[in-house]
Amino acid sequence: MAEADLVEDYHPVTAAQRRLPERLVLWDETLRDGEQTPGVRFSAEEKLQIAELLSEVGVSVINAGIPVVSPDEARAVRRVAEAGLRAKILAAARTVPRDVEAVIDSGVSHIAIFVAASRVHLRFKLKMTPDEVLAASIASVRRAKDAGLHVAFVTEDTVRAPFDFVERLYTAVQEAGADRLVVADTVGVMTPLTFRWYLEEFVRRVRPRELSVHCHNDFGMATANTLTAVELGVVAPHVCVNGLGERAGNASLEELVLALETLYGYRTGIRTERLYELSRLVEECSGIPLPPNKALVGYNAFSHEAGIHAHGILAHTLTYEPLQPESVGRRRAMILGKHSGRAAVLEKLKERGLEAPEDRLVDLLGRLKTAAESRPKDDVARFLAEYRARFEDPGVTDEEFWKLVDAAGIRAVRA
Repeated sequence: MAEADLVEDYHPVTAAQRRLPERLVLWDETLRDGEQTPGVRFSAEEKLQIAELLSEVGVSVINAGIPVVSPDEARAVRRVAEAGLRAKILAAARTVPRDVEAVIDSGVSHIAIFVAASRVHLRFKLKMTPDEVLAASIASVRRAKDAGLHVAFVTEDTVRAPFDFVERLYTAVQEAGADRLVVADTVGVMTPLTFRWYLEEFVRRVRPRELSVHCHNDFGMATANTLTAVELGVVAPHVCVNGLGERAGNASLEELVLALETLYGYRTGIRTERLYELSRLVEECSGIPLPPNKALVGYNAFSHEAGIHAHGILAHTLTYEPLQPESVGRRRAMILGKHSGRAAVLEKLKERGLEAPEDRLVDLLGRLKTAAESRPKDDVARFLAEYRARFEDPGVTDEEFWKLVDAAGIRAVRA
């Protein structure tokens, strides 16, 4: 039986496929939201290196950062904007005039203008009324359009905001010239079914020219919710390499792309065979290690130890792998350990042209299991202690902070 016949049932979403967008504008947020991961800071050189590979892989839009944050950030954004990449380079701004001017000065072609929308954000963070938010948003969009930028308009916490206000705000900024509207699930509270309802209602009430979504992973559903959006025809999903981002992160670039390619049979235009290379680069630049069990790019994603699994894989890879590891730039690994069986050991022996009679094979398997079970776990404990120390306090330490306070000349106020 041909492999094509074996995988013909891989595309269970034929009804949803009818609503997939004709083109996908993959919008990568690694250099902006990804850099907001606690403890992460990309240098200008690292931003350019990551942006170059993102563009080579086929990403459509790259958010290079927020120029108003600092002079170094502004220089980094300009450096990416001037690199001549195929991807469109975007920078972000609040609905504040100096933010918008900083983006205009950075040389990018695209801007994402963002403002909070939910009651809790307006009351406790912005301390603005809905009318004030509306006025600032319209003014910012008009200024960016006058400067010749492609404008995306984003609200933080869209899905928890009053829908009447969402409709009013997005309708107004679209009339003011916004090219793309972005719905954000800022704290990851949507489920796929709920998000489907929300987006359908948003399209019915706002009628966006082009729709985009930004999903967070607080409950582990960012990629699923983003796939739901694409099923509904959303053109520009936001993603981050390795699922980086604030708190639990964002929708994962590699997960979204490979799900669309493998499960939906949808051609994304992404060079999937280079996704692992991209993943490793972001891991190195961010300092955030890939979880071993991370889908597709984690170190264990194509590794097999259990005897039943190893036997199945050696018989046919589709038994325990939904796609070939080479399609994402990976290689399969057969791990020898406590759970290994005969098939894996025999396959390993072939590397040196060895064959083992039954009694020797049984003896070797026993020795292998004993060796695996008797290995000390001291190194594991040490690794976990170092890992936890690194990520339980990834920022400036208390000791460093108070030294900075002293250097700044801040003194206690006398009663």
